[in-house]
Amino acid sequence: MTLPRTGVTAVHSVERIVFTVPEIEPAQKFYTAFGMDVKSSDSQHGPRVDLYTHGHPHCWMSVVANGQPKALQYLSFGIYGQDEAAFKQKIEASGLGCAPHPMAAALGNVGGLWLRSPDGVVIHLVVADKVSPNQKTPRSTPRGLPRKDASAPMRSQSSQVRPRWLSHVLLFSPDVSRMIEFGQSMLGLRLSDRSGGLVAFMHTPHGSDHHLLAFVQSSAAGLHHTSWDVGSLDEVGEGSEQLRAAGYPDGWGVGRHVLGSNYFYYARDPWGSFAEYSFDIDFVPSTTDWIAGDFPPEDSFYLWGPAVPEWFVANTEAPPLDTAVAAAK
Repeated sequence: MTLPRTGVTAVHSVERIVFTVPEIEPAQKFYTAFGMDVKSSDSQHGPRVDLYTHGHPHCWMSVVANGQPKALQYLSFGIYGQDEAAFKQKIEASGLGCAPHPMAAALGNVGGLWLRSPDGVVIHLVVADKVSPNQKTPRSTPRGLPRKDASAPMRSQSSQVRPRWLSHVLLFSPDVSRMIEFGQSMLGLRLSDRSGGLVAFMHTPHGSDHHLLAFVQSSAAGLHHTSWDVGSLDEVGEGSEQLRAAGYPDGWGVGRHVLGSNYFYYARDPWGSFAEYSFDIDFVPSTTDWIAGDFPPEDSFYLWGPAVPEWFVANTEAPPLDTAVAAAK
């Protein structure tokens, strides 16, 4: 483990994702079925759930019910204390600084630095411990007992799939190239791979999965998906069964990505965005200078898997006639 990487100023983790939904009960049910440790509370902005992974002390995401359509509110990124002054100087010089988000104090996100991305997304930089992985995540031990003389476990003995931690977040953007520049110049992220102006994946030089933050083309900003690490391909498949059995039949996968290399299943949530089970994603150590590629669309999405549903590219935070949906028709 060789971190933090010296001589660079960069965010090291996604600290928290905050978004709002019309009602809280669907959020409680969906994320419980997904395998998260869901903790409910109230705030001055409405009922909320905080999402943890079982056995991990970190709060990865907060969902607040405000009676309005689903909307991304802000993203928090963790930074090292020695970098705070440099980030503050960059924000002041850029003119992108903004006031703290109105929900921040109620969620415990006090202090730190605040700025707004070119897409209008509010971003919080806060000194915090690194919670992104420091090395390629290990495989988990097999779940359940196998049949005699066989390696597959019995279906009846399968336990709930429970993600281990947040791998990454993917945002819609009306200008992917502009957000690459923002990620590099303001957040210190580095480009892992891209496909022209369609999609881009970025990692932290302090060591992270192939992408900590990613962007995909749309007519407006918004949250496409959060991705959660699991320990085996079986867990990806069993997770998809878990969601279907719980009444969430819509999803994409099981399949394997090209950029990032991970096996995946995307479960469609009650608001039209996604939570992904991800296994065996590429890892970029803090000692490695990853060589980014620019790939054609057919070589940038998935190696194998079922056909992509049309609604997979729909941005439910955008106006109804989303250009990404129109292009897919």
